[in-house]
Amino acid sequence: MKQVLPGGVNRSDLKLSDGRTISYYDSKEINRSAADQRNDEAQPGIGHLRLDPLVNEWVSVASHRQHRVFLPPKELCPLCASTSEKLTEIPDSDYEVVVFTNRSPALTTPANNWKLPAINGLDTPNADAAGACEVVCYTPDHGTSFAKLSERQIRTVLEAWKDRDSALSKLPFIEQVFPFENRGEEVGVTLSHPHGQIYAYSFLPPRIEKMLQAAQDHLKKTGRALLDDVIKREIKDEKRIISQNSEWIAYVPFAARYPFEIHLAPKRGVAGMSELDEAQSAAFPAIAKEILARLDGVFGIEMAYIASWYQAPVNSGRDSMRLHWQIVSVRRQPGKLKYLSGSESAMGAFIMDLEPEQSAQQLREVKL
Repeated sequence: MKQVLPGGVNRSDLKLSDGRTISYYDSKEINRSAADQRNDEAQPGIGHLRLDPLVNEWVSVASHRQHRVFLPPKELCPLCASTSEKLTEIPDSDYEVVVFTNRSPALTTPANNWKLPAINGLDTPNADAAGACEVVCYTPDHGTSFAKLSERQIRTVLEAWKDRDSALSKLPFIEQVFPFENRGEEVGVTLSHPHGQIYAYSFLPPRIEKMLQAAQDHLKKTGRALLDDVIKREIKDEKRIISQNSEWIAYVPFAARYPFEIHLAPKRGVAGMSELDEAQSAAFPAIAKEILARLDGVFGIEMAYIASWYQAPVNSGRDSMRLHWQIVSVRRQPGKLKYLSGSESAMGAFIMDLEPEQSAQQLREVKL
């Protein structure tokens, strides 16, 4: 099946040998028909959710993930294109951007009558770990990174994110869609090929619950969206802004938790990724490349980071929460990482040794 998306991107859907769908996203017309030549393999069973009654938070238990691939050499990478000598997750001999269901998902499609149990303390029953976990391969080039992609390639990635956000949001058991990227072994990467993931949760993760409450309280008090007012403050203060264009603004947040933390937000707020219009989508690639290049340029090395898209839940907060990208790096100096201390890991109370204004200045001073 083929579909034309915004930005001149074509999506082609095919089936892998085990029944999973793989979607190719291409910026030019191309025939995608390569069949998966691998033997069928049974997919792992669904994990389960357990409630931690001390904080009323759901924990996903997925023991089958113990056996997933861990940092294979390039010649065995499952995210490279297939060759006559090596069959991978991508059956075709080349690709631009692809998305497919994770082979070892923490969350997966439940039975049709699935419902999240009501929280009832110690008597809360376990539930199947409903949701979705997808892999987004940014490029067939094993040795590159998101920051080094062309603007055309980044636009294709963005259209893939938007398309998957729209599709996953329509599933009846999904409450939150979360595209993200881990880069670098320092943040737990298990595959070094440039890629990201999308987790679609059947519950609201704790951080989203806190963000939603803050956004709703601000809307009730002021009649305005909280992130809109945050951006107004950044524009007024100026000193934490790293870059901006007609549609996006990048800044170090006022209360950054990490030595290098960048937030990128649309100046015209939208609730979710699939709501980005043509002007916003067209303006994203250049500033995305710039801020990641600045991050890598601080110490002249590729910085390990976690890049997370925060947006409104599927079924609530669409009037109060706003889409934005948060990029955090655990590196504070060349050869030195920020490890989470007892206060940060155990209590969630962060301590910053570097003022956000200093971090912003370092990022702005990088010569591109």
